[in-house]
Amino acid sequence: MKFIVSSSYLLKQLQVLGGIINNNNTLPILDNFLFNLDGSSLTVSASDLETTVSSKLEVESSEQGSVCIPARLLLDTLKTFPEQPLTFTVEENNTVEISSNHGKYALAYADGEEFPNAVELSDPSSTILQGDVLATAINKTFFATGNDDLRPVMSGVFFQFSSEGLTFVATDAHKLVKYTREDLKATENAEFIMPKKPLNLLKSILAGSEEEVTIEYNESNAKFTFENTEMVCRLIDGKYPNYEAVIPKENPNKLSIDRNQFLNSVRRVSIFSNKTTHQIRLKIAGSELNISAEDVDYSNKAEERLTCDYQGDDMQIGFNSRFLTEMLNNLTSDDVSLEMSLPNRAGILTPVDGLDEGEQVTMLVMPVMLNN
Repeated sequence: MKFIVSSSYLLKQLQVLGGIINNNNTLPILDNFLFNLDGSSLTVSASDLETTVSSKLEVESSEQGSVCIPARLLLDTLKTFPEQPLTFTVEENNTVEISSNHGKYALAYADGEEFPNAVELSDPSSTILQGDVLATAINKTFFATGNDDLRPVMSGVFFQFSSEGLTFVATDAHKLVKYTREDLKATENAEFIMPKKPLNLLKSILAGSEEEVTIEYNESNAKFTFENTEMVCRLIDGKYPNYEAVIPKENPNKLSIDRNQFLNSVRRVSIFSNKTTHQIRLKIAGSELNISAEDVDYSNKAEERLTCDYQGDDMQIGFNSRFLTEMLNNLTSDDVSLEMSLPNRAGILTPVDGLDEGEQVTMLVMPVMLNN
């Protein structure tokens, strides 16, 4: 088999697919890209058994065949070429020869038959979304996922589709983010938990994309199809915790403040906080917010005063500054609102402005016990 393809076009596609390949695969065949040629259409696939991604490329050829080419070696070679046509020829002696304007390079290949097949979804439901909407939903929730191996359901993002809207939720038990689109509807109700690795890949491919993404899913797998790319991944098995139950409904104490000012202040003050608890204290009275932190072991302390818009009783509440910083960083609004009920109940952080029609973001941050 033989085909001709542009070097930069091939590199661009392979770099996307390369993101799925593990550094230490249990099966050596997974260190390869699968090249499947059918006339002028070349399908390249990469897999880690849990997730398989494949892209269709246009090439010059009239032949057919399939081979597995070592991924790392091929990527490292392609990165060094300026834009030019490359000719791939599969030789009899078990090597693929790549010819460029200046030279020839031979790589050992494996038989395409050895590469594991992607899972076929039986009887899937489907929903269509715009690429950028999906990328935004992943971006808004991804940072709040957990890393606890004992609670695998929390290590992914929960997708909840219904005729009322689409909801994406992530939590690690300390913080929770719920992103809702009421302007988009699914034809039937569905719930599934997407693992991090494929989400990370989707996020980077789809950012700013106007393309439509078709999401098909059943009990155990999901398939994302867009432009010339297809991704099939195994879903996280298990029941997602009832997140609605932990979001406090009655929050009479409401604080509104400039997001950047609040973020910078929390960042500065947290430098002086205890290095294990990262605890900062918010003391709110009237229209004044007092942010302080203290590390008793090293006699470090800091305190800042900000003006804010506050309705409610005077209160003091403690938060882990790392979680608060992550959340404020992830929002893009000018002003944010922090709603609280009691010092031992979760605070709810929401953007005041900067959202599209039908978009909603709710962030929940658990307080820490203040040691007076």
